[in-house]
Amino acid sequence: MQAITLIIGNMNYSSWSLRAWLPLAKSGVSFDTVLLPLDTEEFYRRIPEYSPTGCVPVLWHGEHCVWDSLAIAEYINEHFAGGSLWPEDAASRALGRSMAAEMHSGFTGVRNAMPMNIRARRVVPMTPDIERDIARISALWTNALDRHAGQGPWLLGQYSIADAMFAPVVFRFATYGVQLPEQLERYCAQVMDDPDLAPWLAQAATETWIVEADEAGEDSA
Repeated sequence: MQAITLIIGNMNYSSWSLRAWLPLAKSGVSFDTVLLPLDTEEFYRRIPEYSPTGCVPVLWHGEHCVWDSLAIAEYINEHFAGGSLWPEDAASRALGRSMAAEMHSGFTGVRNAMPMNIRARRVVPMTPDIERDIARISALWTNALDRHAGQGPWLLGQYSIADAMFAPVVFRFATYGVQLPEQLERYCAQVMDDPDLAPWLAQAATETWIVEADEAGEDSA
């Protein structure tokens, strides 16, 4: 098999890197990871070697380059996961792809004010944009979980790209103490307790790099 290499940013901060890494972890394929620390001289010096956009994540499969988290996830599903990262049911696939696309392009209130910062516990002021995003995410999750009740603990029953796309949101909610209904708290616990995620979390906990732009808010009591 051709070599598979995923280029990522800091595991503590890089939400888009996590969205690409999780499908690879779920696929069971062997891959290498190159971590470039964000907002450093090393990052800007080395990223042109790997990325046509100057951003992470980037997947290299032999001579094939795939950039953008959602495109990477779809490539992984097709080439390494046998299509298992989307459900067989067409309606469920459409729902999951709609959710993934909305996450990919939206929720700027949460994304801008609540950067992913796995090892921190912070407080940020609530704004109408944040509250609107939290309400929409909660509605999406509730609808998906209700529609697939009894089929498994994930958004579409079995694990899918939709879960990978929303995993950083789960960690944002944990970092900034967002309170959710019991059903959604259970889903967040499912994500955080996922054994396939454990290596990422372990690395994030040991990183010492600080990205000031992602250290939002104040430490919670």
